[in-house]
Amino acid sequence: MTLIRLQRLFTDELSKRSILSRPPEPPPDALMNDPLKSVFIGITGVFNVPFYWSSLNITNPHMAIVGITGAGKSYFVKSFLIRASYVWNTNAVIIDWAGEYKAWVKQTGGTVVSLGKGDFINIMDVAGMRPLDRVKQIMNSFSILTDIDMFPEQKRLTEEAIEQAYLNNGFALADIAPEGKDAPTIKDVILLLQEKLQEGTYQYPAELENAIYRLRQFARPGEDYFSRKSTINIGKLALSGLVDIDLSGMSDERFRALAALFILQTLKELMRSMGWSEVKGLKTLVVLDEAWKVAGDERSDAITIVREGRKYQFGLIVASQSPLDVNEAIFSNVGTVFILAIKFERFLNYLQGSLNFSSYIRSEILKFGVGQAAVVMSFQTSLKFPGTFIIKRIYGEEPLKVYRIDITSILTQSEIESNIIPRTFEFEKDSINSFLVEIGLANEVIDKIFSDADTKNRVIDIMSLVSELASNQIPSISIVNLLKNIGIDDSIIARILSRVKTNE
Repeated sequence: MTLIRLQRLFTDELSKRSILSRPPEPPPDALMNDPLKSVFIGITGVFNVPFYWSSLNITNPHMAIVGITGAGKSYFVKSFLIRASYVWNTNAVIIDWAGEYKAWVKQTGGTVVSLGKGDFINIMDVAGMRPLDRVKQIMNSFSILTDIDMFPEQKRLTEEAIEQAYLNNGFALADIAPEGKDAPTIKDVILLLQEKLQEGTYQYPAELENAIYRLRQFARPGEDYFSRKSTINIGKLALSGLVDIDLSGMSDERFRALAALFILQTLKELMRSMGWSEVKGLKTLVVLDEAWKVAGDERSDAITIVREGRKYQFGLIVASQSPLDVNEAIFSNVGTVFILAIKFERFLNYLQGSLNFSSYIRSEILKFGVGQAAVVMSFQTSLKFPGTFIIKRIYGEEPLKVYRIDITSILTQSEIESNIIPRTFEFEKDSINSFLVEIGLANEVIDKIFSDADTKNRVIDIMSLVSELASNQIPSISIVNLLKNIGIDDSIIARILSRVKTNE
């Protein structure tokens, strides 16, 4: 028998009590868009509603995707691009930092461009712009990637030499360049500066020498990716279906970043030249994956595309394992953020501060396995419902291949019994495969790791993995980065490495 007790309450005390609260999920009509005009993502976590993404009811088509290595970022991107091409006939340009998408693009019949492996970009190509505007873009790239802003005289000398190189090749700086006219190269700029130095009349020869040295870094034999005639046309590639621009063949992060900045600058100008369109849809999606230097700087054209792309039917997808590598202006302006598994408190602090989601959503993110995500959407109209919700799993074009790394062998009995430290870490196969390739592990060794795991229900023992990496001469710093990206705690990583050394 239940007793009912009456209690006298004041209204201010009653107002503090949550009697009815809306579930953390938008209503079905905000999520279930026309399947013929939207992309299916997955099923929501509360009411099992099919979520069909469309840019029509949100502020813009841009996305940010964050999550640890193996959480399913590249799996999501691949599935989304395929479905966008089906639904809207959307083109896609992937600025592929580590060559992660190259094999997939080949399999789907797309185009692969490998910079540093036979393909080149002349960063002085004008691509239908005024040379004066290209000069500004080149100098902006140098400002982002080098310390040239700390040396105003070197900056002035470099800018004047670039302008003179255009004039010497018959360009009018303030006029739109005619099609088919060959642009000068960085090597031409270096020659102009050397001639000035040899004249012996310039009062600051050290500044000239340093300006020459700075440019030579982008024109050395074997690393002259940007100082030869272009073998590719970015404007045409942007409208050529699925395109992967593989930057993994370049020897330095600065080279990759310079290529990415040039591509973004060219795409931005193409976007503007194509003009505004009344027809709804997406002409081109640009994917920036792990491009920390490009996505993190507020001067990058990634931010310009985010701010202007909607009216030109251009969308930007920025994917990163570290939210801190993505400029806050991107999080503030993209229409949709997908948050996959995040294991570090400082990353969650940054995301929660930038996106203002609830403590409930935060606690759910910490529990995520592979393919689960929190979605933060910026709807066009004022909300009477939450714009942040959970999807149980991203549904791709192929089954999601999930593997687990088991660290039980490195834990103490008390740690196992307390159940505070997770024993296994899930990851998506393609993501971890790409990371292993990037750190230099041979393909046959990678295949062996996964084939052995397949015989054990897709479970990989942590000590077996790290011992395999160490025996193949993978540097300790690369092993540490891999374990951190998986989400393993620093103290456990130290214990793993110590155990490996003891067993050697």
